[in-house]
Amino acid sequence: MHKRLGSNQIKKNKTRIKIHLLHFACCVFRQICSFFWISISSSSMDGGGGDSGSVATPVQQKAHEAWRIYQHYLDKTTPHATYRWIGTLVVALAYCLRVYYIQGFYIIAYGLGIYLLNLLIGFLSPLVDPEAAGGSDGPSLPTRGSDEFKPFIRRLPEFKFWYSMTKAFCIAFVMTFFSVFDVPVFWPILLCYWIVLFVLTMRRQISHMIKYKYIPFSFGKQKYGGRSGSGPRAD
Repeated sequence: MHKRLGSNQIKKNKTRIKIHLLHFACCVFRQICSFFWISISSSSMDGGGGDSGSVATPVQQKAHEAWRIYQHYLDKTTPHATYRWIGTLVVALAYCLRVYYIQGFYIIAYGLGIYLLNLLIGFLSPLVDPEAAGGSDGPSLPTRGSDEFKPFIRRLPEFKFWYSMTKAFCIAFVMTFFSVFDVPVFWPILLCYWIVLFVLTMRRQISHMIKYKYIPFSFGKQKYGGRSGSGPRAD
């Protein structure tokens, strides 16, 4: 009996140590990303000025050049929404197959699901919240055909939504190759908790849409065309 209690205590201590290491690794990864972003931004600003007082190192020049090439090709993908989302689906499928094959890293999948849920809420929410802008005066979007047309402006645009989601799947996929992130958890509890959180969040979002009468999609909205048959022309 004492041996079982001792082994259980050792397992609990190992789990706590892994959780602390995971938290520490996430903090370090965040600091590294922020430092890398600041260094790239500063090198881009310094390199574009051409001043003799600020000389960039070869590493900064290479990083700046690589960042410019990456940004160039990223900007070229902006009008190709269908191909972008197909690529994201391929990355998401690769990540799901990776998690299913190794049967682990469920805490990473749970964190990824929470992050994607936050992105989805930002994608479905308007840029100006009617509740915060004085919702008692009525909805800001038109409710009748005679009202002025006002397009729906998202809080999180489609391109940023796609880009953040793709980056999240890529980072989660890379994290599955490091055993320090494989914290042993009972995944059905995490799955049930995420489903409950998803249902409650979407229920509140749908109630918000019904209350202020807006649809965060383009289908079903009134479209205006040119005058095709207005009558005979006067010569």
